[in-house]
Amino acid sequence: MEVMTSMDNTYNPGLVPELLVNSLEDSLNFWCHLCGFDMLYDRPEEGFAYITSGNAHVMIEQAGVGRNWTPAALDRPLGRGINFQISVPSIDPLMAALQAADWPLLMEPETKWYRTGISEAGVTQFLVQDPDGYLLRFQSSLGQRVAYPEMQDQ
Repeated sequence: MEVMTSMDNTYNPGLVPELLVNSLEDSLNFWCHLCGFDMLYDRPEEGFAYITSGNAHVMIEQAGVGRNWTPAALDRPLGRGINFQISVPSIDPLMAALQAADWPLLMEPETKWYRTGISEAGVTQFLVQDPDGYLLRFQSSLGQRVAYPEMQDQ
């Protein structure tokens, strides 16, 4: 067996959240069928799947199957205090899929400009929770603009 010693960073990004879920099937239905992620690989015997969308990577693991690392009780909603920003080319296909499935949004789509030094980054975004309550913020870039025109020449 050949062991790979280096991997393309699109396959092996520096940070990949692994989400513990109640039902791998329900989660994959949400993430893949409604939100457009693809399964890179899975280990059904361990209740595990590795999914991607563009350069966004997520691991999903079913609680009670395989090896789970749980430092505390898993009380819903899971992931309280964190939201996962996921960049997509357009939020429109996601909105259509979620609306067709009658999936509730936590925040309706909005246009928002965030200051990033003397410029601003614009996005259209919305918030939705997965079946276990993890908060996802899908956003599509609108580009950059000058935040403080008076500072542009400094």
